[in-house]
Amino acid sequence: METLDSVDPASLEIKTRSIEQILLPLVKQISTLVSHRERQLCSDRSLLAVARVGQAVNLAVERFVTVGETIADDNPEIKQTMYEACKEARVAGGTIEKLCECAVDDSLADRSSVVRAARCLLGSVTRVLLLADIVVVKQLLLAKDKVARSLGRLESVSNFTEFVKAFSQFGAEMVELAHLTGDRQNDLKDERRRAQMAAARQVLERSTMMLLTSSKACLRHPECLSTKENRDTVFCQMRRAMDLIHYVVKDGVLDCSESQSYASSQSPQQDWDSSTVCSALKQFERLVETTRITLLVPECRDSLTSALDTVVERTQDFTDSAYTSHEHRENILLLCDRAKLELNTLLRIVNSMQTFDKDACSPNSEMEQAVLSVLRGTRDLRQQLATTTMEQAGDLSQITKGGQELVSTIRNLALNSELDRLQENCDRFHEYIEHILEVCKLLRHIALSESLQVSAKFTEINLRIYGPQVVTAAYTLARYPSSKIAKENLEVFADMWQWLMSDVTTVAKDVLELIQSRPEKQVYMSLPRPGKHGTTSKPLKPVRLDSEEQAKIAKAGLEMKLITSEMDAETEKWQESGSALEENNDIVKRAKNMSSMAFSMYQFTRGEGALKTTQDLFTQAEYFAEEANRLYKVVRQFSYQVPGGSQKKELLENLDRIPTYVQQLQFTVKNPTVGKAATFSKVDNVIQETKNLMNVISKVVTTCFECATKYNLDFRGLSAHGSGSGYRGGENAGDGDGTGVGADGIKSGSAPGSDPSV
Repeated sequence: METLDSVDPASLEIKTRSIEQILLPLVKQISTLVSHRERQLCSDRSLLAVARVGQAVNLAVERFVTVGETIADDNPEIKQTMYEACKEARVAGGTIEKLCECAVDDSLADRSSVVRAARCLLGSVTRVLLLADIVVVKQLLLAKDKVARSLGRLESVSNFTEFVKAFSQFGAEMVELAHLTGDRQNDLKDERRRAQMAAARQVLERSTMMLLTSSKACLRHPECLSTKENRDTVFCQMRRAMDLIHYVVKDGVLDCSESQSYASSQSPQQDWDSSTVCSALKQFERLVETTRITLLVPECRDSLTSALDTVVERTQDFTDSAYTSHEHRENILLLCDRAKLELNTLLRIVNSMQTFDKDACSPNSEMEQAVLSVLRGTRDLRQQLATTTMEQAGDLSQITKGGQELVSTIRNLALNSELDRLQENCDRFHEYIEHILEVCKLLRHIALSESLQVSAKFTEINLRIYGPQVVTAAYTLARYPSSKIAKENLEVFADMWQWLMSDVTTVAKDVLELIQSRPEKQVYMSLPRPGKHGTTSKPLKPVRLDSEEQAKIAKAGLEMKLITSEMDAETEKWQESGSALEENNDIVKRAKNMSSMAFSMYQFTRGEGALKTTQDLFTQAEYFAEEANRLYKVVRQFSYQVPGGSQKKELLENLDRIPTYVQQLQFTVKNPTVGKAATFSKVDNVIQETKNLMNVISKVVTTCFECATKYNLDFRGLSAHGSGSGYRGGENAGDGDGTGVGADGIKSGSAPGSDPSV
């Protein structure tokens, strides 16, 4: 008899967690219902319970299809199909309710009817959900297309006025795309697709500032080819990122127009989904394992030989590298030869078995030993590849440091227009890039998780594309050493180099740690890393958050990042308005400190930055609350100068909300926690409370600026009266007490008044 157990949600081509999470409870409920129908119901109470379940299922289906039909009305392209799926679901729900109400006999026909109705309901509900998902994908792709059109307008503008207008629209559309792609990233089930979406979003986020400065430089110096190269590279890379978004959302289907973004003969699939030695070894080992069952029929033998050839071919990235030592190169070649020899031995033994006994159906001890010898050979090869990579990655710290020093040298030479020395140092810089690219390539090959493979691959791609642009920007500055825009452009590309070096270091650390520990799954962000979690003094074991927890924290972090950007924009207004507002302006200093701290907390939600553990996050939040208190005192003094009126009323209303939010954040930080669930809850609450406080601070700073401009108010003498900030933010540091937090995270020492147990 047909049973519901054969219905596997994974077989329905569901790509997102949200659809799966809606379907699984339905599967469970119907499974329970069918199990009741498959056993004798011995009481009126049992029959009544089943009837109620049938009614509940039908009512839930009715509500569900009503939403589906509403979606259909708003989207003509799926309207007919959606209505048909909703109709099927409605009929199946009604059938289940009737069967549950009227069927008393435990007959085979009744059971079959319930199962058929249940299968029909599950299938139709799945169709409705997948059609609704098409609408979500359509919205995301429309947002992507809007950004693409804005990029086209930005590329074609010929003056600053048009550029400012186009860039403003582009920024708003980028925010919308960031929200939609972030939601989609968290919803995707496939690890590789999630990592690819994260890589595309990171490129768009980081490239925006380079797009701004390179476009300004190109408009200011239109006759300079290097400015055009900078700008065109950024445009190309951002379009590639949007092509990747399309590729991920459509699950491997390329945008028909995206071929224009690729000048090379290599297809984007090869760039994005390139295979590794690790995956080739796994495939070969799986085939070797199956020989115990198949006894190597001719097709299997061909597959084995081909799989080993693929492994050997991919090891060439190791043996061809100029940075692989002679000893390691020789070891890899010897181990590849050994693998071929062991495989040939296995093939010979199986041929011998089948020659003497054509009916042989199970491996003998000799064949089993041959299988184990092949697997030992691949294990040793894998270990040798890891050792080779670790040797090269061990030099990363020195290489990245040298590269950073070269960037500083290149900047100074460009400012002084020393072209000969600039050329010499730029050649050395290209050598550093090539060396780091080789390390990235090897890291990708040995990475044990798909997300790390993707991270290593896109770190390599971004470095290959953006690394040389530091040199290009330097030549622009060398040609126009007095150009403020050319200098700003070089600074932004130098910042990108620092980001890339941080990415390389992080990927190397994560790949090597995973190889050494070999856990079953990749852990989430910063939370599982060694350190103190919660308020206990005993270090906890690593914890892993599930997908819903990740999505919730990441979304809140993004919202806080947007508020931080608004705060930065406000403080920049103060600086641009003249020295009268900027000089001795404690409001600006403390607002920038808070913005920097909030940004480091946002980085934590992405698994980046200097905040490595939950304890780091909580300590940073404590500093943040204290800095908000000091800002409150300064703004309170400032408010006494503001004349009465609507603006002063608005300022005081928002200002009076700060102490409440500060207290809520401090209470949350000091709230004791033990265990994974409590730690997640506390992290989520801290992020949310920080976001709320940041939001009201942003409004207060905005109103202060408006009042200061309107009434020409004086800021001299305003301060928090000697209260140490406990924070270090570079030029904008407060009058601290010797301990502090850097712009990117925690340093040694504890916050004044902090509870060390937190």
